Amino acid sequence: MSKFDHTEIDDAIHGRLRLGIMAYLSTVSPAPFVELKAKVNATDGNLSTHLSKLEEANYVRIEKTSSGKKPLTLVHLTKQGRAAWITYLNRIQKLLSAAE
Repeated sequence: MSKFDHTEIDDAIHGRLRLGIMAYLSTVSPAPFVELKAKVNATDGNLSTHLSKLEEANYVRIEKTSSGKKPLTLVHLTKQGRAAWITYLNRIQKLLSAAE
């Protein structure tokens, strides 16, 4: 049985919606804001709030651009964000292994 310290879990990622954001961006980056909103089943305001927290942690980068005449917001997973995501998954795996 391996030891696990639950205090090592990254709180910036661990919230349910932020977890979904990170999981989706780890497979699709960049993701259009509208697509990400649909995938994690969030409102505009709720998604914006959680993206701000991830942006403060330097886990995501928001790019405002346009597609033709329409505004387009893209959400990128940063290198630091990908590393944090992998670390998060490894720590959760330790927690699961400790429970066996």
